Amino acid sequence: MPAPKSERLLNLLIMLLVQRRPIAKDRIRELLYPDSRPDAFEKMFERDKDELRSLGVPVEVAQLDPLFDDEIGYRIPPDQFALPDVSLTPEEAAVVSLASRVWQQATMAQATTDAVRKLNAAGIDVDLTALEIAQPRLTADEPAFATCWEAVCDRTCIEFDYQRPDEEAARRRHLQPWGMVRTSGRWYLVGFDTDRQAERVFRLDRVTGTVRKVGPARAYDVPPDTDLREVIDRLAPVPAAERAVLLVRKETGHSFRRRAARVKEGVDGPDTRTTWDCVELDRPARGFVDEVLYHGPDVVLLEPAALRAEVIGRLEAVAG
Repeated sequence: MPAPKSERLLNLLIMLLVQRRPIAKDRIRELLYPDSRPDAFEKMFERDKDELRSLGVPVEVAQLDPLFDDEIGYRIPPDQFALPDVSLTPEEAAVVSLASRVWQQATMAQATTDAVRKLNAAGIDVDLTALEIAQPRLTADEPAFATCWEAVCDRTCIEFDYQRPDEEAARRRHLQPWGMVRTSGRWYLVGFDTDRQAERVFRLDRVTGTVRKVGPARAYDVPPDTDLREVIDRLAPVPAAERAVLLVRKETGHSFRRRAARVKEGVDGPDTRTTWDCVELDRPARGFVDEVLYHGPDVVLLEPAALRAEVIGRLEAVAG
């Protein structure tokens, strides 16, 4: 059975990125698509290449032998994949730091280690320094994260105790995990609840105790074309929130301005050297805190108090 799409793309990215020389297509199939039929492999490999290219990854096609052009190979040139040097102000650097906290989980390091081990075992010369430009960077501090991530990758059923805020005691849940999404500063687990025979969404920080894997890997298939964020928006909609009030530096914060219910121009702001506007939104959207932090020193959240406290807490964590 083929590996999940995200796992396949990550493995293909690592394989092509660490190559010192182009690698032949039949070798790629042998290492990354061993269970696929020739026709299925061709379609899958072409889709995966196109997807990497759509993400800005420069998948290069080159001759395996400079004297013969009848066999081609593939690689990702690290110098073309790396970002150019970026100059940031101290304020901008603080926000980037907030958005680029490194994965702490051993599961991510293990995934990369396993992929590289396959290449080494196959006798392929690899350049591990190229991986430094492909590190995923997010925080995941919830104790349940590692096991849930493994279960998603392996398609293994899990069970765990879940504490809803409106219930006195945690209840046991059984799930076929489909995927995990970070939004509004929290991780959500999406899957099929086998007790209720329906899709469900769980906040990872409400999982209590140990998450346990139940049964073998590859025990179920995720429905095709599943949109995890759509499931979250449908099953765990953002509650109606009080209005949000922001101070926005002139000529910035356009995403807030487009959704504004009211804009008052020329108000006092934290930096008297520039002009500020007061922007009011009736219903902040999911991910509102992340959006505020993205704008750095150009946007100051005044209300509601709970979201302002979250913004301050996350900035203090970065400063610490």
